[in-house]
Amino acid sequence: MSVSMAPKGRRVSSGHLHRFQWFIISFVALLSVVNYTTSGYFYNEGDDSSKDRFCFCQLQGTIDDCSCNVDTVDFYNNVKIFPRLRSLLVKDFFRYYKVNLMKECPFWVDDSKCAMRFCHVEQCEEKDIPPGLKGDVSSYHKYLKEVQTLTNCNEDLDVELGYLNTSISDKAHKEFKKWADYDEAQDNFCISDDHEPGAEYVDLLLNPERYTGYRGESARRIWSSIYLENCFQSHSIRRKNPYAAMIPYHDMTQNEVCLEHRVFYRMISGLHSSINIHLCGNYLLSEKSSMGFVSPTGVWGANMEEFERRFSPQTTDNEGQHWLRNLYFAYLVELRALAKAAPYLRNEEYFTGRDKEDREVRVAVKDLLNVIESFPSHFNESVMFSGGTSSVKVKNEFREKFMNISKIMDCVGCDKCRLWGKLQVQGMGTALKILFSGKFDDDMDSNLQTKLKPDNSQFKLKRAEIVALFNAFGRLSTSIHELEEFRQRMR
Repeated sequence: MSVSMAPKGRRVSSGHLHRFQWFIISFVALLSVVNYTTSGYFYNEGDDSSKDRFCFCQLQGTIDDCSCNVDTVDFYNNVKIFPRLRSLLVKDFFRYYKVNLMKECPFWVDDSKCAMRFCHVEQCEEKDIPPGLKGDVSSYHKYLKEVQTLTNCNEDLDVELGYLNTSISDKAHKEFKKWADYDEAQDNFCISDDHEPGAEYVDLLLNPERYTGYRGESARRIWSSIYLENCFQSHSIRRKNPYAAMIPYHDMTQNEVCLEHRVFYRMISGLHSSINIHLCGNYLLSEKSSMGFVSPTGVWGANMEEFERRFSPQTTDNEGQHWLRNLYFAYLVELRALAKAAPYLRNEEYFTGRDKEDREVRVAVKDLLNVIESFPSHFNESVMFSGGTSSVKVKNEFREKFMNISKIMDCVGCDKCRLWGKLQVQGMGTALKILFSGKFDDDMDSNLQTKLKPDNSQFKLKRAEIVALFNAFGRLSTSIHELEEFRQRMR
């Protein structure tokens, strides 16, 4: 048996020595764990900069003006909702979005068009657009039960009852159309331009949202206009960094800011935070490949420095974490809109003329809506605009200001940024329409399944609104998922 000398000459067996060595190793490991759990993720207790670097995006607790925790949203989104959305939004119905990118800015002369090649929107081929979206509805009849059972369209014809009075003039018809359009517009929170001359289909998969290099005075003017020109009269607060936040968090928590104003501010701030996260997560790192040649597609990836610049307490006057929380707030508002309109959305055909994929989309949408409805802590929109006659004025002001923001999107100098800005604002506006138009209210739940039919004009959403609603929610969902990835990188 081999031996070793102890300090006092005692003979120690190799077994005892090995046990002593394992004790020392375990003790050192325990100290390491204690240091890890008490001082944070790979920084020393005295290293305040490293601590702030991680903590500013590690959100906890209740989301303002909601009864939901950040952890609940993270779990539901990252585990249940985000994977479903990611597979759904690549389908033809949701990937082709009709929009007018040629409209002139209504507020100032737009002389600052982005000249970078990545600002350009890639046009989709005509042959790739689904036939049902181009007006070819010949295959649509397969969906109609009436057509499947009808054998002779004239066999039940009553000439007297079927008589159509065509004496109404074309001028009167045009006036009726104007009245109908006006009535519908009263429920809208944003501009819809898919029916205008110049509107074209864009393949969103060919034009992902990412940082294109669009920056400078033109980009700053967009956000400063959104924030400063859409303040409510009672709170025209001016900031050192005016396009970064409408109202400082400290002022937001004061009682003089009413719920409706807080909701408006937090939704716009949440949208801004979401867009910033997309730009940081999909950043143009280089126009050259690893071999040094100019790349036709560019090199894209996460930019940690840019993420810190946009959200860290040092660069945002300690507001960055609150902006990130507003992302969760905007997410919950749109999540609630989808849940509220779920009976209507289940009855949509999601028609593109490609029968197999259309069936798959309908199944996937119903599955997603089931998950959304099971969310335990939905935003409660019923507490808003409930103050009698004064609330009507606040609601109209709320709607007009959001409508104005949708017009500002036509002033964005980068075409690709304009595309995604218009889509996300329209999606958020559609969510507000669902929540506050009164046409989707829960007091109709007893007969909701039969009332909320896509062919019922009272509750009709245009295809562009549905596409924008799902894609805008998908952008917020992606931001929350990417925020967790940024946390992992910082650890």
